Amino acid sequence: MRHLPLLAFSTLLFLIQPAAAQRPTDLWYFGRQAGLSFANGAPTPLLNGAMTTYEGCAVATTRRGELLFYTDGQTVWNRLHQPMPGGRHLMGSGSSTQSALIVPDPGSGNIFYVFTVAAQGAPDGLRYSVVDMTRANSLGDVPRANLLLLSPVAEKLAAVRHANGRDVWVLAHRWRSNAFVAYLVTAEGVQAAQPILSNVGSMNAGPGGNAIGALKFSPDGRQVGTALWRDNNKFEVYDFDRATGKVSNPRGFGPYQEAYGVEFSPDGSKLYGTCNGNSAGAISRAGASETQLIQIDLKTKKAETVGRSSNHKIGALQRGPDGKIYVAREDNSFLGVIENPNAAGPACGYVDDGLNLGGRRSKLGLPGFITEP
Repeated sequence: MRHLPLLAFSTLLFLIQPAAAQRPTDLWYFGRQAGLSFANGAPTPLLNGAMTTYEGCAVATTRRGELLFYTDGQTVWNRLHQPMPGGRHLMGSGSSTQSALIVPDPGSGNIFYVFTVAAQGAPDGLRYSVVDMTRANSLGDVPRANLLLLSPVAEKLAAVRHANGRDVWVLAHRWRSNAFVAYLVTAEGVQAAQPILSNVGSMNAGPGGNAIGALKFSPDGRQVGTALWRDNNKFEVYDFDRATGKVSNPRGFGPYQEAYGVEFSPDGSKLYGTCNGNSAGAISRAGASETQLIQIDLKTKKAETVGRSSNHKIGALQRGPDGKIYVAREDNSFLGVIENPNAAGPACGYVDDGLNLGGRRSKLGLPGFITEP
C-alpha cells in the first residue's frame, strides 16, 4: 500500500506532461532536399534530407512518428539519410506525379511495401518493392524490388484503409483505359493476383503527358478525386467502397487546363485542385497569372478560383496534420498554404508565400500518405 502514492504521483506526472507523441504523417521530405516536421503542431523546416525529386515521394515512420525511411520511387533513404542496400534502382520516376507510396504490412511492424508508378505511361508500370526494417542493423534493406503488378499505368497512386480497419487498398489507374485498379494489402502480403477493376469515368490515354495528374482519397475514404492533365483538362470525383475496392459514380468539373494536384478539405466537403493553364507561359494574354487554385463544393457543385500564384508552376496539394492544405510551388523556397480549407470560396484563405522552407526549395511534389478514416 505504501507504493500507491508513488504510483499515483508517477501517473499524474505522465498525464500532465506536454504531449510529445508524433503522428505517422508528421514528417515530410520532398523537393530539393526540403522537409517539414509537424511534431510540435506548427510545421518547421527540416534541413537534413538527402532527396532531390521533381515530383512524387513518400515517407515512412513508426506509429509514434519517428523516421524510418523515405523515397522518390527510385532510391530509398534510411533514417540516417543514406541509401538502403538494394534500395537504389526502384523503377518509379522522379518525374511521375505520384511516383511512390509506402504501405506497412498489416501483419508486421517491420515490413513495408513501396509502390511505384512510372512516368507518362511508360512500360515499367506499377510495381512494388519490399523493405525489411530488421536488416542492416535495423536501418532497413530492400531484399525484393520491382515486382510487377500492372503495365502500363497513369501517374496516379493512392491508398486508403479497408473497411475492416486493418488491410489497405492501393488504387492506381490503367493507362489507355478507363479502369481504376485496386490491390488489397493484407497480413499475407500484396494480393497481386486479385485486383479489383472498375471501368468508369474518363479514359486515361493519348500522348504520354496525359498520364500526368494526382489521385487522392477523401478523409472518410468514401470519395476519390483525380486530376486529368492534357487533353482532358479537368477534375473528377468518384465514390469509393472501402469494403469492395470498387470505384463508381463519376462527376466531372472543367475545363481546367493542365489540371495537376488534388486534395480534399478535412471535412470532405470541398475538393481543391491546381492547374497551370498553358505552362509554356505563366502569364495569360490578359496579363493574369494562369496558375490557379480551384475549389469545388461537392454539395452545391460550385467550382471557383480561390487563389492564384506568382509562381510559374504549382503542383501537388497535401493536407497536413494541422488541417491546413499545402501547395507545392516549383523551385520556390515557400509553399502555398490554404489556411481554412473547410471554408467556402476565398474565405478558405490561400496564402501564396505561406510557409518558409528554411532555404530549401519545393518542386512539384509533396509526400503522399495512406488515408486513415
